[in-house]
Amino acid sequence: MLAHLFSLEVWERFSFYGMQAILAFYMYFEVTDGGLGIEQGLALTLVGAYGGSVYLSTILGAWLADRVVGSEKALFYSAVLIMLGHISLALLPGGVGLTIGLALVGIGSGGLKANATSLVGTLYRKEDQRRDAGFSIFYMGINIGALFGPLLTGWLRDTAGFHIGFGAAAVGMAIGLVQYSIVRKNFSPDAHVVENPLPRSQYLRWIAIAVAAVAVLTVAFLIGWISTDNLAQVMAWAAILAAAGYFAVILTSSKVSASERKQTMAFIPLFIAGAAFWALYQQLFTLIIVYSEERLDRNFFGLEILPEWIVSFVPVYVIVLAGVFAAMWTKLGDRQPSSPLKFAFGLIGIGLAYLMFLPFAGGGANTTPLIAMALILLVFTVAELLISPIGLSVATKLAPEVFRTQMVALNFLSISLGTTVSGILASRYDPSTEGTYFSVLGISVIVLGGLLVIGTPAIKKLMMGVR
Repeated sequence: MLAHLFSLEVWERFSFYGMQAILAFYMYFEVTDGGLGIEQGLALTLVGAYGGSVYLSTILGAWLADRVVGSEKALFYSAVLIMLGHISLALLPGGVGLTIGLALVGIGSGGLKANATSLVGTLYRKEDQRRDAGFSIFYMGINIGALFGPLLTGWLRDTAGFHIGFGAAAVGMAIGLVQYSIVRKNFSPDAHVVENPLPRSQYLRWIAIAVAAVAVLTVAFLIGWISTDNLAQVMAWAAILAAAGYFAVILTSSKVSASERKQTMAFIPLFIAGAAFWALYQQLFTLIIVYSEERLDRNFFGLEILPEWIVSFVPVYVIVLAGVFAAMWTKLGDRQPSSPLKFAFGLIGIGLAYLMFLPFAGGGANTTPLIAMALILLVFTVAELLISPIGLSVATKLAPEVFRTQMVALNFLSISLGTTVSGILASRYDPSTEGTYFSVLGISVIVLGGLLVIGTPAIKKLMMGVR
């Protein structure tokens, strides 16, 4: 069944990354160029906030899977929402289409990501040494979609306009949904299990809570407590509070054993490290996109490549390297570095990647060589492979039985927080002070990686044999 989940993830990531590659340009390009004319700094902040909302919505998808419908059904309905969201972006004009489309894609992507990962986790026992390799292969599927999505939507944006590019994302998701519908009946019974069923007597209570939450958010927007100017900060605090609440619920649950409680505590420093990593990495769709348009020499043997295509360097590297990493972890077996050490090395790697921008700091337009960006993104990718698939894997390995999907949601909450912060950071980028920008961010995460190396022995004790 890994092949079926792999295929669905290819199409979902094709549509998601294809849309996200052109999203910032759609927001801040002038109306005469087909955009919405939003101020660039605000647009980048909103892109980060949107990306954070995708991962924040994994809470809802995980909760519905664990308590109401099971992982497989939650995944299917989430895929439907994604397709409808891309259709809205393609067909509805201006801010209306942007708001409705991003809301549907955000909620749907969150539900799909948490549950697809959880279903992969059911394919392997916790002690199975192939587990990290399986997640690495699954992650390669993500990156096949991430490769072709920006290439096609970027080309369509350049030749036919933004809405045609969004339409291509909708078609890609529709293909994935049809294909998945054909094979979904072949999943094992475990995929349909509701781990911690919500008593029917509580359904009305939770519906009332959901309606009240929507009403509160609506009022907050109407009276100005939440606005486009502070949305990213609100999203960041929402992710922090949600994560704290999740950890509290899991650690205090009577259904969690003492050993499971220790393993959950071991995940806390990995959560923090992951958030710091994604705050830098997710600037691929904010800072790197803008830098590629304004600062990068995109001439490739006489052909000027589109700025959206630069982000496709990363999935190319992942496709090449994911199998290498999977084989390496399998061959090393018990001798491979522990998950905390992999996280530490990933943090150090992304920090070094930011420091690699320094030789070009202060240059003019189109002065950074394309080969330099290619090398920087190669370091991005190595760091990503040390954290992203490992984070998915370790979340399922450390998860208490009754909180399996929701522990995966905690991993995505780490990405949510980091992604939201990435937009906030990118909005503060200024070419005149970029040396300071790259230095501070790079050195900060390298120091954090060093602290994680020091703390690894203590974390491993809490993990109780889980690597």
